[in-house]
Amino acid sequence: MENSDAFKEKMTNAVGKFAGSRFVRAIMEAGYSVIAFSIIGAMFLILEVLPQAFPIPGFAGLYAETLGRFTNLFQVVYNSTMGILALIFAGTFTYSYTKIYQEEEHLNLNPLNGLLMFLMAMFITVPQLVWKGGTVQFVQSLNKANIIGGGYAVSASGVTRIAAVGIFTGLVVGWLTVQIYRFTIKHNWSIKMPASVPAGVANSFSALIPGFCVAFVIALLNLILVFAGTDIFKVLYIPFSFVSNIADKWWGFLIIIFLIHFLWWFGIHGATIVSSFYTPIVLANMAANVKGANHFFAGDPMNAFVIIGGSGATLGMAIWLFSRSKSAQLREIGKAEIVPAIFNINEPIIFGLPIVYNVQLFIPFVCAPLASGIVAYLAVTSKLVHKIIVQQPWPTPVGLGGFIATASWEGAVLAIICAAVAFAVWYPFIRHYDRTLLKKEQAMATEEIK
Repeated sequence: MENSDAFKEKMTNAVGKFAGSRFVRAIMEAGYSVIAFSIIGAMFLILEVLPQAFPIPGFAGLYAETLGRFTNLFQVVYNSTMGILALIFAGTFTYSYTKIYQEEEHLNLNPLNGLLMFLMAMFITVPQLVWKGGTVQFVQSLNKANIIGGGYAVSASGVTRIAAVGIFTGLVVGWLTVQIYRFTIKHNWSIKMPASVPAGVANSFSALIPGFCVAFVIALLNLILVFAGTDIFKVLYIPFSFVSNIADKWWGFLIIIFLIHFLWWFGIHGATIVSSFYTPIVLANMAANVKGANHFFAGDPMNAFVIIGGSGATLGMAIWLFSRSKSAQLREIGKAEIVPAIFNINEPIIFGLPIVYNVQLFIPFVCAPLASGIVAYLAVTSKLVHKIIVQQPWPTPVGLGGFIATASWEGAVLAIICAAVAFAVWYPFIRHYDRTLLKKEQAMATEEIK
């Protein structure tokens, strides 16, 4: 028992320390920042794909004569959100990362300067260069499938490398930017202006030396890679693509689900920790799906189909606790949880049932989302349900979330089926647990009478 408690404590401390790391906290802030922009883009994308979402006879013709006239405008708005996703995601990461160092190390760092230096550094890496004839030259290509002018690869979505495909590179560039900025400030490599100088002017000069150092290091790194016949995007695409491919496999997806719930069982917010790793992947895959790819692990498949009701896929179980449980304890938890569960919030169940450290409920807590995940994966990969092209807000209720994510009624039906499958896994375990607690409550009532 002591060894078990020691393991739990070590596990909790180690994962808790990682979850509280500056990098992970900045990543989570970046993930939150993308939600609003992805929703805005999704609204206009849905307007563009309405005929596919509602395959009603005659609707396609009506759409073509009305909203269909403005599809290019809808695409422009979508490109102005998802088409600059690397800048939004990695830019917010850099801003938050700089701010965390500013507050926790009490350094004279300016988060806005950190963001602006990141944008400069990012655009140093975006153009494609080649070493040719003893000089660095811009790559030029008029190939229809690969249009590159002045080193900038472009498509109907805009500049390719600042979209979702550049998120991973953006994170690395953002991390380097903050570390270089931090190093220069810690070693007093900055121009200090008199107190009488306006703050805006002082900030601009204080960023001069750090900004030069960022530009020099990133440009030098870029040059070394150009000499090697590659660039930072191509180098980082290798591990990013490898991890992305694993996550998109059925077994990789199930491992992600398992890790989320394994950590939750120790009382650690598994969704927050694990999503900090896969968020860049699902965003890139979602953008690729819009362009014709077929990734399952895209957008937010977890809240759309897997963990409906919250981690553990507890929506059906929450309804059962509210309406059918006999134990007074579980019935009260059901009353407290029934409304939050509709919006995928289930802390009352996780900590009140409890599920944390509860051996009796570990199996359904892990297996229910695994079951719903398998059903969702098979349905989407077999093309019975449309692929995910929109990142719905995570609190979106069951059915509606699936509809928004796939822009199809089949997605709504799949979400409801997944919730039912998860409850089927939960039912025998929660029924047995209810009976166990009821017996204890009855025994305690009898003792009190005596």
